Amino acid sequence: MPEPHGEGKNQNPQAIADAQIDAGVMRLLPSSWLPYARLARLDRPIGTWLLFLPCFWGLSMASADLHSYPPASHIILFALGALIMRGAGCTLNDIADHDIDAKVARTANRPLPSGQVSLWQAWAFMIFQCLLGLLILLQFNLYTIWLGVASLVLVASYPFMKRVTWWPQFFLGLTFNWGALMGYSALTGGLSAAALALYGAGIFWTLGYDTIYAHQDREDDALVGVKSSALRLGKYSKLAISGFYLAMLALLSLAGFFGQLSYLFYIGMVVTAWHLAMQLYQLDIDRPDICLRLFRSNRDTGIIVSASILLGTF
Repeated sequence: MPEPHGEGKNQNPQAIADAQIDAGVMRLLPSSWLPYARLARLDRPIGTWLLFLPCFWGLSMASADLHSYPPASHIILFALGALIMRGAGCTLNDIADHDIDAKVARTANRPLPSGQVSLWQAWAFMIFQCLLGLLILLQFNLYTIWLGVASLVLVASYPFMKRVTWWPQFFLGLTFNWGALMGYSALTGGLSAAALALYGAGIFWTLGYDTIYAHQDREDDALVGVKSSALRLGKYSKLAISGFYLAMLALLSLAGFFGQLSYLFYIGMVVTAWHLAMQLYQLDIDRPDICLRLFRSNRDTGIIVSASILLGTF
């Protein structure tokens, strides 16, 4: 997941809400494991949800094509894979940004800049997570394995995109929604127009929710020298996010058409549209606390879409 870099908002407790530790998870781990758990963002499960849900979309769409339901074994494998590979991506993100994080009060206590974990330990931990991810990937068919290998190009390049483009959120969308393709191919051994439409819908979804997220940090990103869609769009962000969400809904509907889903799927799309409209209605890009809450509410968006696809099989 994207990690904010900030100095100017340090004094605003609303702005650091995303940095708070979820003690419910951390209490279960030995103290020596805690820095690594923080590197993997185990204390912030929203990123795992947003990585897993497109995988479930793909599984569900493939199951509809096969007139069945997603097998529990595949759901578990993708859930574990999302947890592990999200952790690996966040670890790489911290490795790439450790020089910036060390200069920023709000991020200076992270495991790398604070010295709780050395750079080589972070690299070793990331490699360990990638090896675990590989073990999971090898449980799938050959087509899906190669799709997973191809995704590493996106995973490795994303942390550096905010240094070279105003649209790192687009590259996050390419990365985070790759699971829609893998979920579909894991059951079918290939791809279809429905799977590609799901992938496109996920990209626009991520553009929307991560632009909301990035507004928590736009002033600080400008000071540090990194780029984001929030900075690029500025006061036009709400209009642009509306467009991103409309494109998401259009591509989801197209996926339903290609997948020959029933009318129940389109009822779910109405619910999805209402949920996204409520996000836009409540959005205030100058309120970091609201931006964080609305960003997190996209877990519910993904669940609604998942339920819609499953209902569409009836």
